[in-house]
Amino acid sequence: MSAPSYAPAPGHAPDQATARPHTGPTAAELLEFALRTASDPEVIDSLPLDPEGRTWVRLDGPGGSEAWLIGWPPGTGTGWHDHAESRGAFATARGRLTEHSLAVRLPSEGWQSLELAAGHDRSRSLGPGSGRAFGEYHVHEVLNPSAAEHAVSVHAYYPPLPQIRRYSRTGPVLTLEHVERPADWE
Repeated sequence: MSAPSYAPAPGHAPDQATARPHTGPTAAELLEFALRTASDPEVIDSLPLDPEGRTWVRLDGPGGSEAWLIGWPPGTGTGWHDHAESRGAFATARGRLTEHSLAVRLPSEGWQSLELAAGHDRSRSLGPGSGRAFGEYHVHEVLNPSAAEHAVSVHAYYPPLPQIRRYSRTGPVLTLEHVERPADWE
């Protein structure tokens, strides 16, 4: 059985009656925090680096947000995922990260597998001092493509992460594999 194809309807906007009121820091404010923190050598140098796996330290984010300092050994990555209802941002402090993302908002529930229409893949390279802000349900993967250099980055999310949904991807087919809750990564 093939997966249903998904492409957004032209001009489709979320139902305003179900939109949540704006509270907490905006994605732009989270990005400003991530960039400022990524430029602080004392904070960046405080992260212990492990040559075998990613390392992380929780930070105090702005306005009740959740923030993390993350170390990326060469060749490591997150796999495809989203941050559910949280908006977020990240900035590279050292090394270079690559983000692959989808330029389409997927339905937040009611599906297990989708076949993505052509033209929705995006890729960007983020070196030291550069960053990225994103909205809710942003599906992406982040990786350190270097074969030799560790990367370090700062990430912030608001509201604090209620869950992370993990996906597998085979060509245009994106499949929801599992959902992680905060207790899974703390």
